[in-house]
Amino acid sequence: MAYETEPGIDGNSAEPEPGRGVTHVEVTVDDAGTRLDNFLVRQLKDVPRTHVFRLLRKGEVRVNKKRAKPDQRVALGDIVRIPPVKKAEEVPPPATPRTASESLQALVLGAITYEDSDLIVINKPPGLAVHGGSATDFGLIEALRCARPEQRDLELVHRLDRDTSGCLLVAKRRAALRDLHLQLREGRTEKHYLALLCGKWNLGTKRIELALDTDERRSGERHVAVRAHGKKSVSTFKPVQFFGNLATLMEVEIDTGKTHQIRVHAAHAGHPVAGDDKYGNRVFNQLLADYGLKRMFLHSSSMGFTRPGTREPMLASAPLPPELSAVIDKLTRGKARAPQDERGKAMKPASSPLPLQRERSPAGRVRGAEGRVTGGGSPHPSPLPQKRERGQESRAKAPEKPRGRRAQRTAKQQQR
Repeated sequence: MAYETEPGIDGNSAEPEPGRGVTHVEVTVDDAGTRLDNFLVRQLKDVPRTHVFRLLRKGEVRVNKKRAKPDQRVALGDIVRIPPVKKAEEVPPPATPRTASESLQALVLGAITYEDSDLIVINKPPGLAVHGGSATDFGLIEALRCARPEQRDLELVHRLDRDTSGCLLVAKRRAALRDLHLQLREGRTEKHYLALLCGKWNLGTKRIELALDTDERRSGERHVAVRAHGKKSVSTFKPVQFFGNLATLMEVEIDTGKTHQIRVHAAHAGHPVAGDDKYGNRVFNQLLADYGLKRMFLHSSSMGFTRPGTREPMLASAPLPPELSAVIDKLTRGKARAPQDERGKAMKPASSPLPLQRERSPAGRVRGAEGRVTGGGSPHPSPLPQKRERGQESRAKAPEKPRGRRAQRTAKQQQR
């Protein structure tokens, strides 16, 4: 790792420690292809993760003298500017060292379903964040590192929402992490989920492609929305089992892995994920609670990929949790009916899809949320006649009256 310090900073040490003054770090082969936030976390091991993300949000971290986002991947030879930060040893240590609780460590270790020299497959429990943040000090990866301090290169391959359960991959070696990340970027993995959606799905096998903006905040919380300037996201929904007009069990395959992707796609299709408090339907959620649903019904069932360093195909899977299986059993045995409105008619989870934000292109045409340009005005011609402006006659204009007596006599003779 190559280090440089800015002029005016004490450079007596051959390798100045990142965080001590402004430091410039050159990306080597081992770090090429790594996300910038993960790169900084490894460089600033004694700095809280929340502080690292704060530096990125403020734009204090630069890559090749330019501002960079946390998900940007560094390349070989890139120069990363790391600002001065307060190290953990500069803060008075607590009375007792902070570490993940033994119960949390036991929970994570007990959720391991497969392990080899390159990776670990975990059936993530619901309600557990994959990493610590502002809301929690210790997530799954921190608990795993506490339980195995001798394995210093443990890193998440991908992420799952806090309330989503199921298959999660953790890399044990840097080479394995780069290999799996490359497969994800090139679309050489298969990720399947099981989701219970509100209402009866009548769209068959449906591919949904939308542009999602994952940076919006509402009341301080992340809220993903369909926006024209967002990033492409693709999900394919396939019905598995119908429960009257109350709910439908779906298999969902995702080609991209954007934040809250399945939840936003399902809500946009008019069938939000059951138990989803952010994008879901409150009435349907309350009714499904009578069937024992106490959490969001979204489970990462399997993930197919190539074993790092080889061409051997692998399929990691995680069975449906008992609490979700019990909901399916109750829906199967009972008469699942959607809630009714005041007129006694079955309610729909969403009367219309989520509104698409549209923007005007320079040519005056309307650009849809997916980024494709649609024709200006209504896409279908109206069957009704257009209103005429005031003063415009509905009949064709009469010919102008000739001027002069001779011209008038000539015109009368022609009419005869």
